[in-house]
Amino acid sequence: LFPQQSGLYEYKIFGGLADCPPKVCADVYMDLDFRKQWDQYVKELYEKTYNGEKVIYWEVKYPFPLSNRDYVYIRECQEMDFDGRKIWVVLAQSVSVPQCPEKPGIIRVKSYKQSLAIESDGKTGSKVYMYYFDNPGGMIPSWLVNWAAKSGVPAFLKD
Repeated sequence: LFPQQSGLYEYKIFGGLADCPPKVCADVYMDLDFRKQWDQYVKELYEKTYNGEKVIYWEVKYPFPLSNRDYVYIRECQEMDFDGRKIWVVLAQSVSVPQCPEKPGIIRVKSYKQSLAIESDGKTGSKVYMYYFDNPGGMIPSWLVNWAAKSGVPAFLKD
């Protein structure tokens, strides 16, 4: 999807993981500590509770000469039953939290949204659907953001 107002793509991804059951896939996806081990771009990542709501702070390393980006967002995972099919749904969206102010030298990603659905492929693996959008802000040309996302999203899924 390419909304004209932002000039940035929104991504819909369909795929499969032949050797990963959906519950394991969802558990791994939700595990922030494990993500720090495999994601080389994580600089800082943690979850805190503010006013009764769990909020995730995530700082992402960007290559020189670009500034790092950070995200403040809420995320929820639910296991659903749909006509006898178990589907794990993960929703995430940026939020503004006064207790997480912007840091000097780091650009806050204020527009981030992600939806993920995982279900069995009928064998030993999973079928996965993901919708993803973020606007990294700053002075990066939209063509460069789109190129990075085009190559970065497949690399993320491979990792």
